[in-house]
Amino acid sequence: MLDMTPSLVLDEDASPSSTPQPVPAGDAALLDAYSQAVIDVAERVGPAVVKLDVRQGGRPAGSGSGVILSPDGLVLTNSHVAQGAARVGVQTPDGRHFDARLIGDDPDTDLALVHIEQPVSLPTARLGDSAALRRGQVAVAIGNPLGFEATVTAGVISALGRSLRAKNGRLIDDVIQTDAALNPGNSGGALVSSRGEVIGINTAVIMGAQGICFAVASNTASFVMGQIIRHGRVRRASIGVAAQPGAISRRVQVATGIEQASGVMISAVETGSPADGAGLLMGDIVVALDGHRVSGADDLIRLLDETRIGRSVTLDVLRNGRVRVFELTPRDRRGA
Repeated sequence: MLDMTPSLVLDEDASPSSTPQPVPAGDAALLDAYSQAVIDVAERVGPAVVKLDVRQGGRPAGSGSGVILSPDGLVLTNSHVAQGAARVGVQTPDGRHFDARLIGDDPDTDLALVHIEQPVSLPTARLGDSAALRRGQVAVAIGNPLGFEATVTAGVISALGRSLRAKNGRLIDDVIQTDAALNPGNSGGALVSSRGEVIGINTAVIMGAQGICFAVASNTASFVMGQIIRHGRVRRASIGVAAQPGAISRRVQVATGIEQASGVMISAVETGSPADGAGLLMGDIVVALDGHRVSGADDLIRLLDETRIGRSVTLDVLRNGRVRVFELTPRDRRGA
């Protein structure tokens, strides 16, 4: 029989009698504060993160995570988890099981909303303001990776304003990048700030990469949830562009009278789209829509709601150091 007893491996300079060096008091206090912050987040938000089991035609069709956002059982998750599901099983961290139905999903943002059918009163999480996030900020991911329920990982926000291609081929704008470890099954779970607010819905990892994970920003999630509750789907206007954050230098702000330090830079224009017809170009930076300031992609997403479908709008665009005004008519995204 092989001896499977683990052996002790020592560094060259180490010996069994050596004494570990104590952690400096200041460092120990910082580590304790970080640990306590993660513990607090897990205890506050963990009870509101559930496991979802999806069934199609009576057969298991996958699993993922979800976040409870109302006591009566509204659960936000990913579209790729719940899309087309006939039935969704919900398991809470305390072991209770419920049946849920799909209210609506939005493949364009990889978000979906399901509702528990039984009368319930459940712990909830709260969506935070993703526009206030900063790179380097602590982020805690809670979900059910690979079937391991109520798993907590921690890291930082690595980048903001990323674009990620959804399953249907469209780009999801204003995506959060984090190095908090995610694995299959984390999809639909919560990315949480140290304040205990859900700042993103975990959605994807890059296979083979280390510490490159993505979450749909909470401001986008809030918009999508409201649309699904009202319409069963997201009715949104489309101008036919892909966008990313665009910085505006102080010199340009002074020269043009623009007050904000950022806008939305157009990275691609769809052929035949309203933007194409109006003459918008790659590299243009949108700073306002109908007089409303546009400082980031989530501003543009919120402003291009269903009320602007088929109605002429004006875009203030920064091009070559000058502000130009374009008029165009957005169309329904579904018909785009």
